Amino acid sequence: MLEFDTIRLELEGMEEPVATLRDSLHIDHVLTEISELEARTQEPDFWNNVEKAQALQTKLKRLQKKVDNFNSLSNEREDLLAMCELANEEEDLSYLEELQEGLATLKKDFENMRLETLLTGEYDKNNCIITLHAGAGGTEAQDWVSMLYRMYTRWAEAHSYEIKVLEYLDGDEAGIKSCSMMLTGENAYGFLRSEIGVHRLVRISPFDSAGRRHTSFASCEVMPELDDTIDIKIDPSDLRVDTYRSTGKGGQHINKTDSAVRITHLPTGVVVACQSERSQIQNRETAMEMLKAKLFALAQAAQMEKIEDLKGNQMDIAWGSQIRSYVFCPYTLVKDLRTGYEEGDVDAVMDGKLDGFINAFLSGMKIEK
Repeated sequence: MLEFDTIRLELEGMEEPVATLRDSLHIDHVLTEISELEARTQEPDFWNNVEKAQALQTKLKRLQKKVDNFNSLSNEREDLLAMCELANEEEDLSYLEELQEGLATLKKDFENMRLETLLTGEYDKNNCIITLHAGAGGTEAQDWVSMLYRMYTRWAEAHSYEIKVLEYLDGDEAGIKSCSMMLTGENAYGFLRSEIGVHRLVRISPFDSAGRRHTSFASCEVMPELDDTIDIKIDPSDLRVDTYRSTGKGGQHINKTDSAVRITHLPTGVVVACQSERSQIQNRETAMEMLKAKLFALAQAAQMEKIEDLKGNQMDIAWGSQIRSYVFCPYTLVKDLRTGYEEGDVDAVMDGKLDGFINAFLSGMKIEK
């Protein structure tokens, strides 16, 4: 039957791309590495160093997940082909909807897995810290930050990343002045480094009684969470540490003690803050990790070998340049200015539909006009 023949041809056409994907994911090498790591877990002294043992098990779990995901993809294609042949022989159209849905899911899973092959950066697999800042524009810009905060949390939830709010500064009347959050999960930084830069909003402002159109800006910083293998030396004399009462999100402990910590790196002017933990000590430790990540990211962006070489005006790097426009009026369009990729459904994008933009960025795609 024609309906089944069309699906069968698509499934057969995916055989070579799936085989290429296997090579790109280095599945054979990963299987060898898994065997070696499993052998190490059986050694008598494996748990002598608990921290290293846990790190090894985490790596083993990550590698096994990669293999399992690929095998699931490959098996799903074979199962759909078998179902398609059976349905065609029996000329049973009741299979059609299931086959169409299965094919759509297979294509989506294939594309998600293909994206992993584009994550070749040294820190792409790491967790990440996202920091949003309101630009000029008062309440309107602060409301824009709250919209971006919601957009990224929706994207993270849809991709099963754990979200932890580190710092949250409410706007004067509405919205958010600035906020930082940690996204925990494999490849968090690799995917979201595409969001670094200035985001521009054009809309009829709900805060303007005259109903005029406003343009607002907000910056997005994305930094990888660094592990202990990266040694960043920071002179304590270069730091100013302030404590204050937490505001915004954070539970019952908020506003009861001066537990929130703000650290300023005096040579560069870099400021980080944390209010998510219950104690000042914990917040300071987290803030220091944020500072190290930020200084490291700035040094990399400036192509400098030493953190000490960073001076005040290098802070401009953190803001980057305008990367994307979100237009709500007079038409609806979200367009990435680097790749040319665009989406007409603004509401869907604000609900976390960012995969198209991320895919275009990672693919190095430039759409011709």
